[in-house]
Amino acid sequence: MPPSPAPIGSGEDRQLVFTSSQAARYLGVSLATVRRWTDAGHISCYRTPGGQRRFSREQLDEFVASMRRGGEARHERQRDHRATGVA
Repeated sequence: MPPSPAPIGSGEDRQLVFTSSQAARYLGVSLATVRRWTDAGHISCYRTPGGQRRFSREQLDEFVASMRRGGEARHERQRDHRATGVA
């Protein structure tokens, strides 16, 4: 009997719009953190007529990508400072 195919992904992998709780789970952080990051302007969202936050997958993925770029830039600066002896 041939092996069964692996699952394509979880529901969140295919989901296009996230609530705050779903966004927190997707990012691996707490709901409070998502609220803080949104209020600080780090993550873009839109509001429903009732005022609830909604996040597109594209917004969340862009946030993750920006964090990776920022982390890599910090790491490179630290490495350059160590090599030159500049703090």
